[in-house]
Amino acid sequence: MNWSISLTQFQGYLQLEKSLSSHSVEAYLRDVRKLVQYLEITHQKTGPLAIEAAQLQGFLEWIHSLGMTAHSQARTISGIRAFYKFLIMEDLLDSDPTETLESPKLQRKLPDTLTYDEIVALFDAIDVSTPEGTRNKAMLETLYSSGLRVTELIELKITNLYEDLGFLRITGKGNKERLVPIGRDALKYIRIYLDGVRAHQTIKKGHEDFVFLNRRGASLSRVMVFNIIKDLAAKIGLQKNISPHTFRHSFATHLIEGGADLRAVQEMLGHESITTTEIYTHLDRDYLKQVIQEFHPRS
Repeated sequence: MNWSISLTQFQGYLQLEKSLSSHSVEAYLRDVRKLVQYLEITHQKTGPLAIEAAQLQGFLEWIHSLGMTAHSQARTISGIRAFYKFLIMEDLLDSDPTETLESPKLQRKLPDTLTYDEIVALFDAIDVSTPEGTRNKAMLETLYSSGLRVTELIELKITNLYEDLGFLRITGKGNKERLVPIGRDALKYIRIYLDGVRAHQTIKKGHEDFVFLNRRGASLSRVMVFNIIKDLAAKIGLQKNISPHTFRHSFATHLIEGGADLRAVQEMLGHESITTTEIYTHLDRDYLKQVIQEFHPRS
């Protein structure tokens, strides 16, 4: 088996069995192609089934010499590991040559978050006298209320909005569905938008079920949501570099700080592993100082 055939089969597996997005599939393929590129540059005519651990170690040294960041190196190793796990699963290999590979140590970076006052300031800066402002208010309230990813927000369907129960049915990464609670305020602003703005739009064919639409009656793009948030941040003079994901980080952090169960937050965020959710257990320094001052006998 050569690299071309194995990559085609790997692509089919990622698309059909893992149900990954086109972006994720391309990222995995790009990781393996880097290895193929290294073998070609170093004149090693080794097929995917004959690769050895020493060659993979040489590859790691090569990508490090290119100035690739530790995070990018770890991402590439992860993609190659997934490729060889696939080959083993298909009974094309008996042992995994990536087993002894060591990823570079990554410093765990805490995500940027907004304080509740900053979130309120952003919401208050929205001009709800305009149709776009009414929609934006509903969108950002939903982002913060339910901790959605930006793709989950723009793909939210009316048929997946259970107003009577206070839940959203979300299709997340890997086509996995989950039920997420949504707050009363968010539901209120969604209803105002649906009845007061969206009901009067001419909607493009195929976009009838999307909750949030642009002026042309089509679903929104990720870039548009990013720009809306950036413009609001500039409007209130917020110095933090924020994005739609910042609302998701803030949602999780505020829940954890308020005493929410980590497993419940994991379920709401749609994290496969609770290790991913544990990053939100950090508390801001002001809160820690307050705890010390209030409860430590020698403060």
